Amino acid sequence: MSQSRTDFATLFVDEVALLDVRAPVEFTKGAFPQAVNLPLMDDLERQRVGTRYKQQGQQAALELGHRLVSGELKRRRIEAWTKFARAHPEGCLYCFRGGLRSQIAQRWLRDEAGIDYPRVAGGYKALRGFLSEVIERAVVECEWVRIGGLTGVGKTEVLAGVANAVDLEGLACHRGSSFGGRVTPQPAQIDFEHRLAIALLKLREAGAARLIVEDEGGRIGRCMLPLALQRRMQSAPLVWLEAPLSQRIERVLKDYVIDLRAEFIAAFGLEPGLERFARRLEQSLASLSKRLGVERYRRLAALMSRALASSAEESLALHRGWIRLLLDEYYDPIYRYQRDSRQQQVLFSGEREAVIDYLRSMSRAR
Repeated sequence: MSQSRTDFATLFVDEVALLDVRAPVEFTKGAFPQAVNLPLMDDLERQRVGTRYKQQGQQAALELGHRLVSGELKRRRIEAWTKFARAHPEGCLYCFRGGLRSQIAQRWLRDEAGIDYPRVAGGYKALRGFLSEVIERAVVECEWVRIGGLTGVGKTEVLAGVANAVDLEGLACHRGSSFGGRVTPQPAQIDFEHRLAIALLKLREAGAARLIVEDEGGRIGRCMLPLALQRRMQSAPLVWLEAPLSQRIERVLKDYVIDLRAEFIAAFGLEPGLERFARRLEQSLASLSKRLGVERYRRLAALMSRALASSAEESLALHRGWIRLLLDEYYDPIYRYQRDSRQQQVLFSGEREAVIDYLRSMSRAR
């Protein structure tokens, strides 16, 4: 029988291709970025085999499984695995616990296609447990530094400019505010945790002992940071990024209007994309209506409505109007209060280049 792989860190650091033979419903609940789902059994087949197992035991369930996946259906599934294995000769396969399903797939590949393909010892459950431990150990063993600042100062750009940075919003596919949703859906919670763990693993394998993240709350869109990491970040020192209001308005305009509108158009076409973009902006503002108050919400909604209804040439100036008002009257007071309440945690304050230089000097000092 083909060998089993236990070098989990290598699988993720080297982004080894993974053949997931679990049922689609299992894959949807949680998977790994480099995994492709080519199931041994589909959801209905798995359900029937599971019911037979509960009623009559393992042997009866095996016999039913072999009847359900036989003949032409079996041939097609082996053909799909064969194509994957030949395209990724360095890869391996797994099921949920590394048991019967992956063993059967492994045996069929060997007997029917002549391919000796390794399987992951312990399967998906072991890989997920390994990644959970990666997060737990990083929380305890690493130093953490947060980058904070008012909305639009460019914290993500600073993260891109320094080593040992973890872009939590990038991993969550969300910019972190009520307006932070992207066209691409957010990952499932388990998949977000996997992405985070793999990012941490790669940094730690490269020797990182101090990790730099954006100052986030417990939630990024619908993705929750692991509780241990939330608590660790609350006590981590803070580097405060500053930028003039005019620059912040232009950055917000680019990220939340110009670029987001382009994403919607690219995904859905011109007219449908513009309609979806407008609806997204309006819904994002509406989600803040209670916190903004009736009068302020109406002013902002009127400005946004005019901007969305205007010609392309006029719209940018109108969009700047509601962005300025939203920053000045809503977001800035919140973030300034948070900064002032945590002043003792602030290591350094400055604009972009000064902050990048400071963070780089911290890394050199180790």
